[in-house]
Amino acid sequence: MEVVASAPGKVLVAGGYLVLERPNPGLVLSTTARFYAIIRPIHDELSPNSWAWAWSDVKVTSPQLSREATYKLSLKNSTLQLTSARESANPFVEQAIQFSIAAAKVTITDKEKKDALDKLLLQGLNITILGCNDFYSYRNQIEARGLPLSPEVLLSLPSFCSITFNSEDANGTMTGEKCKPEVAKTGLGSSAAMTASVVAALLHYLGAVNLSCLGQSSSDSVTGRDLDLVHAIAQSSHCIAQGKIGSGFDVSAAVYGSQRYTRFSPEILSSAQVTGGSCLPDVVADLVTRRWDHEKTQFCLPPLMCLLLGEPGTGGSSTPSMVGSVKQWQKSDPQKSKDTWSKLGTANSVLENQLRNLNKLSEDHWEAYEYIVRSCSHLTCMKWTEVATNQHQELVVMSLLAARDAFLEIRLHMREMGVAAGVPIEPESQTQLLDATMNMEGVLLAGVPGAGGFDAVFSVILGEASDAVASFWSSVGVLPLLVREDSRGVSLEAGDPRAREVSTAVASIQID
Repeated sequence: MEVVASAPGKVLVAGGYLVLERPNPGLVLSTTARFYAIIRPIHDELSPNSWAWAWSDVKVTSPQLSREATYKLSLKNSTLQLTSARESANPFVEQAIQFSIAAAKVTITDKEKKDALDKLLLQGLNITILGCNDFYSYRNQIEARGLPLSPEVLLSLPSFCSITFNSEDANGTMTGEKCKPEVAKTGLGSSAAMTASVVAALLHYLGAVNLSCLGQSSSDSVTGRDLDLVHAIAQSSHCIAQGKIGSGFDVSAAVYGSQRYTRFSPEILSSAQVTGGSCLPDVVADLVTRRWDHEKTQFCLPPLMCLLLGEPGTGGSSTPSMVGSVKQWQKSDPQKSKDTWSKLGTANSVLENQLRNLNKLSEDHWEAYEYIVRSCSHLTCMKWTEVATNQHQELVVMSLLAARDAFLEIRLHMREMGVAAGVPIEPESQTQLLDATMNMEGVLLAGVPGAGGFDAVFSVILGEASDAVASFWSSVGVLPLLVREDSRGVSLEAGDPRAREVSTAVASIQID
């Protein structure tokens, strides 16, 4: 028996900082970058006396990091004890495993299913974790080899590429030591996606949820309840692992996919936070019966629009310290900060409404919508109004321009907030890049995702104009990433994704 589940990374395109506080929403897009969790039994058969055991085995392997950890699992308390590890253990994985097992025990009440659960646990859990290359930065390696900063170079990397050597020694050359690297990331929410994939895979493997019906409308209500359990456990274990209760938009996107998100009340996790994971069965029993008050509404980019991300490589940003500085500014200047947040909230709402309006226009007047988007993809925004020849086409153009204006307003107030708080939310180097990008043909939006800083930029592009934007970014030292929007959340996969890559490669060789 084998279960493979995946969960996506995210991009917060609007709602940075505001999403930390209810009732402010954020617009978050899930992506093609996915983490995979593969669950298999360690032992195919059980010995006659195994039912009397108090402990079982858990093995966690991360091939890309050349890491392996083994644990003893307490069958009574659902807690792990590390027995050996090549490198330091991952707290997100550990908490995901413990919370998932405890949740399965709490929620499965049928005797037959309970017996099956006990048997699966006694057989041990062999867990393999894989992350798409998009989550990690290969910029240093590309530059060290004198290769161009292009999507084609990223595409030439093997899938699930090793990231063991993602560091440099004092001379700037690639190290070959089996030491713990400082893994550079691209800001797609790797810990949230990894946590959600492990939780989804384990809960399905243990029989607590059934994710095989995902995407089938006839079972939406059942699947919805199952996804809510995956979300509650992933959100809880992620918060405990990181030592704080964040907004949770990254975990919510990993579970449910692209959405308009309003955070849950932090008090929901008060019992888990206070105990820090002790008395785990009681904590999880409390969590699964609480009413989670987060709000999620389906949201995605309108048709014929493409999400493009870039890695500027101009230095890293610490999201926690930037958030701390903004919160300090709110305390020191409450009136100004309240005014800025109000303007940001209004602009965020206008952007959301215009994107939703474009989705509706595409449904109601597809020919007019398609004509305008494809035409505007070859023009700068100053010329978009010139291509509209009827009322429906004019409505599409008006909505495109209104979305642009709203986003420019968002960028303005985010910059003001950064200056007031003393943090580089949209640094000058990013401003120049983003302004130049927004002045290109076919570009609707260009900004810094999430909390901002130097780590990443994104753009929403019309039609086929993304290649030109990628080429421009490459020419100014920004590495265009391969990741795109994919509105799906957690997904049950047909098998090990590495086997799929091998099959594709073999088919390619046969065709050649």
